[in-house]
Amino acid sequence: MAMTRHFCFREGFILNSLDGLVPQDHLVRKLDTCIDWDFIYPYVADLYSPVGRPSIDPVILFKMLCINILFGFNSMRRTCRECDMNVAYRWFLGIPFEEKVPNYSTWSQNYIRRYHDSSIFETIFDHVLDQLQAHRLLDLTTVFGDSTHQKASANKNKYQNVEVDVVRKAYEFELLKEINEDRREHGKSL
Repeated sequence: MAMTRHFCFREGFILNSLDGLVPQDHLVRKLDTCIDWDFIYPYVADLYSPVGRPSIDPVILFKMLCINILFGFNSMRRTCRECDMNVAYRWFLGIPFEEKVPNYSTWSQNYIRRYHDSSIFETIFDHVLDQLQAHRLLDLTTVFGDSTHQKASANKNKYQNVEVDVVRKAYEFELLKEINEDRREHGKSL
């Protein structure tokens, strides 16, 4: 009986484009067709200096956040690692193989330095969610949250009447009930 030789191919050239390697029915293709990401640039124009070292494209940073949330990665560090290895994510971000994906610290420092003290981040994120919902790419039947349950440090004498989106209020009662039950089980104050 003849033995078959095991063949292992790890190095070589891929004679294909990124576009040719990403399946037509992949979620990132749906995202790319339904969201016009150029809306981000006017929002962040004042946050970037025209001089100095070139910065990371802000659209890439927000696309990375979408990948993080939509594909269920538990950290931005893992998201960056997955984007580095996954052809579809690279295609979505517009980053060719020969370029590096932004490091997780680059993402977090951009968030801290540029978006932390403003409402621009939330405005952009809300706009993306609105576009996703308009194209029926959001499933609003389940709400996930992290396991951190902290009481708000809010001043009851200073408040603003704000109209809240129905989407965000839809599950508030159930979520607060679950949080309070969990706090009671763990002996924490309500």
